[in-house]
Amino acid sequence: MSSNRTPLREAPEPLEANDVATVTVGTIIWAVLFVVQLPLYGWYADHGHTWLIWTCLAGAGLGLIGLKYVTARRAAIRRAAAARGQEGTSAG
Repeated sequence: MSSNRTPLREAPEPLEANDVATVTVGTIIWAVLFVVQLPLYGWYADHGHTWLIWTCLAGAGLGLIGLKYVTARRAAIRRAAAARGQEGTSAG
């Protein structure tokens, strides 16, 4: 039963956001949560909730990896845009 419906209109272009700022803020939040909870490690250990602290550390670590990824992506997008700009000026 496949549907042969056609969309009523085209999908809009994706919005560009400042990915580097978004990932940076998220990484900072995870790191702050880790540091704030670290002095409470004994309480967390007594109640079996140390995973909360390590989740914050993992979030900060993954955020650093994500930050490396989005900065490389932004640089690649800029290089591609510059290359397109040079091609357009040399062809004219």
